[in-house]
Amino acid sequence: MKFGFIAHPTSVGLKRHAKLIDLTERSFREQDRGFSPELWQWRNLVPFFALDEVVSSTGARCSGIVDYMPLTAEEMLADPRTVARRVEAGIEDLKARGAEIVGLGGFTGIVGNRGIHTAEKVKIPVTTGNSLTAYAAYQNLLQAMEKLDVSPVDTEVAVVGYPGSIALAIALLLLEQGCRLTLVHRGGDEKREQLLGYIPQAFHSAIRLSNRMEDCYENLRFYVAATSTGGVIDPARLRPGSVVVDAALPRDVMPAHTVRSDILLIDGGLISAGPEVSFGDAAGNFAPKMFMNGCLAETLILSLEGRRDSYSLGRVLPLEKVLEIGELAQRHGFTTHPMASAGERIGDEHYRDLQPHHRSSSQGATASSHGEQREASLARFRRHINPLLADFYQFNHCERVFQSGSGCTLTDLDGTRYLDFVAGYGCLNTGHNHPKITAAIREYLAAEHPTFVQYVSVPYHTALLAERLSQLAPGDLSRVFFSNSGTEAVEAAIKLALAATDSGRLLYCENGYHGKTLGALSVTGRQRHRNAFEPLLPQCSEIPFGCLESLEAELRKGDVRALVIEPIQGEGGAIVPADGYLGEVRRLCTHYGALLILDEVQTGLGRTGKLFCCEWENVVPDILVLSKSLSGGAIPIGATLCSPTLWDTAYGSIDRCILHTSTFGGGNLAAATALATLDVIEEENLAENARLVGARLLDALREIAAQYPFIRAVRGRGLMLAIEFCQSFEGSIESTVQELAHRLPWNPHSSYRMLPDSAKRHLDKAIAELESSMQDMFVLRFVSKLSQEHGILTFLTANSNRIMRIQPPLVLTEAEASQFILAFDSVCRDMSTFLD
Repeated sequence: MKFGFIAHPTSVGLKRHAKLIDLTERSFREQDRGFSPELWQWRNLVPFFALDEVVSSTGARCSGIVDYMPLTAEEMLADPRTVARRVEAGIEDLKARGAEIVGLGGFTGIVGNRGIHTAEKVKIPVTTGNSLTAYAAYQNLLQAMEKLDVSPVDTEVAVVGYPGSIALAIALLLLEQGCRLTLVHRGGDEKREQLLGYIPQAFHSAIRLSNRMEDCYENLRFYVAATSTGGVIDPARLRPGSVVVDAALPRDVMPAHTVRSDILLIDGGLISAGPEVSFGDAAGNFAPKMFMNGCLAETLILSLEGRRDSYSLGRVLPLEKVLEIGELAQRHGFTTHPMASAGERIGDEHYRDLQPHHRSSSQGATASSHGEQREASLARFRRHINPLLADFYQFNHCERVFQSGSGCTLTDLDGTRYLDFVAGYGCLNTGHNHPKITAAIREYLAAEHPTFVQYVSVPYHTALLAERLSQLAPGDLSRVFFSNSGTEAVEAAIKLALAATDSGRLLYCENGYHGKTLGALSVTGRQRHRNAFEPLLPQCSEIPFGCLESLEAELRKGDVRALVIEPIQGEGGAIVPADGYLGEVRRLCTHYGALLILDEVQTGLGRTGKLFCCEWENVVPDILVLSKSLSGGAIPIGATLCSPTLWDTAYGSIDRCILHTSTFGGGNLAAATALATLDVIEEENLAENARLVGARLLDALREIAAQYPFIRAVRGRGLMLAIEFCQSFEGSIESTVQELAHRLPWNPHSSYRMLPDSAKRHLDKAIAELESSMQDMFVLRFVSKLSQEHGILTFLTANSNRIMRIQPPLVLTEAEASQFILAFDSVCRDMSTFLD
């Protein structure tokens, strides 16, 4: 059976959407058939889309035509008689094109005595879809109540738009569920008896009538809205915890100036097709299966049923027909799940902010299951920390919550174990919760040692740590400034260099990474980290990493104060320079009188196979920066080391000795933890383990990579490795258009050539960005598959979404390395449909 449907735009934006469809459709037809006056004539209906074949879960089939009547609600109400005639003409047009039933969307079903007069005139079944819209909105409210653990019995609901057909049907259904209702209507109290007449006498004690929305805001939290005017509910006045099921078009909820997370605005009356429903193979992922308006869905369901009935007409919708169409929809695989808010799918996280406002005193506030705890944690993260990052976690299946960690293993709330190859981005060289480190913390706390005594006494443990680091560090780096992170340690190094020199520039390397505070950003060689915060520190110049000629050219100018550099670029993708490079850097800086600041935040403390990476070439920097794993990842700490001579030049007077300080930097607890960490690194020879296991891992990964062209490189040293991918999608969109172009009846090439140059530039840029993002998606699927299928955690580097970091704890065993090798090989095979 074939149906027709007359939709209309519910906003100015959607009207312009219809206008765009009309202009492009006619233009394409002109390119195919040539110009003709008939093509550019006034239209009553604008073609929208056609469904060649819909197959329901029962195997029933139908097809349909959906056209727009390009009038907003306001335009329809301004001249209802003319619009009624246009609706009738549109129905006749659809009938001539094979439609056996016609659905009337929104106001096209209201004009002409709510479709009754229209049905009498056209002699073909018509429906407004109000029955299924009412059923869906009713179900939406019950589903929201269930999510909030609220019983409908004795819960008061505002039904806005009473006694309109949809609002009246919903009111009667809710009364059957035991709800109390406030029926919000237009007009004065003189119509009270007439308004009460629509409700059976038995329910009168459960309802109150009101013509003022203000009567609802103070006391009610549940609303169903289905007026014919729109814009009657002010979201700013809703109580926290409120739920509004808005089934009106245009929407009854006014546009909000600010988004509230403590209310939920549901796009009411929508129907979605389940996975067993097909809209035809040609439609593929672009079929309009999700969030159909109830009026269209009802027409489609009746067509699947072969029902040539004028189903939903008039003010009073028989409840048996409302329930019947809902049951028929479910039988054919159409449901009210999922629900949407402003077009976005509603998940459990949308209810988290509402639940405290509905929880009774007898209900506990603690999530009862691991799944609920995970969802609650994600909701808190989204609400209070970073909403978009929470979305990223969900999109890429990273929303797990860990409850314990040991060595290289993390265990989530469900008891699932994961091998951790991220290790806090290099913070956990000694692994999670190393027993000797946690014991040192317990002992310190049990002894009730003072933690913050700087500047009023000598911090005992901090002094011990400074001495220990001075003994371990190369050369005479025997003065130490303590801070709380790598970026703070870099800031301290920059300030030390500035204070110790007279004037000039700082040099830093392209693709380098030193942190995200303003000073550290100023010497970070990745523009995407810097753009939002410029201007940064002046007189900072970038040079290529690994290029001695460029370095000497800048040093030869004689105005360089210091060079800030990583011995191996970490966030840049484990970029290892040529042998001898760092030694030459040291020689050139000395020759030209520039300080060498070596950032070993990631490379230090055994990561590359020696305690400090600079030891591979026997280099002694002027300033050495440490952090991340200095305390085994247990307590934030950073350290900036230099020689006594340099320190005294910068801060060696009573006026300057405390120019740079830190409240939390140099606390005894962090220092005691760091001392225990250094013991573990030395006693367990973790640097040597990193060298040996890392070398085997590197060789095995390179052997795998040689089989797959989409892996550009595997590189690194010790257990500081990276895998760079290259699965190019360059030209894919252009090729797709070209492939389709010769099959289309219009001329895409000519259409593109007629675009203004600026439009083409923007399109080309957008296409390039989209193709680039597809490469990123490919790598993220590697990350997801490793975690979801093999229980191994990896992630990307900060400077590139095409590079996967391999930075496990240095306690990694040969067996654990083998587990990663096998998993990576398996994922490569799975992802090798296209080799390049």
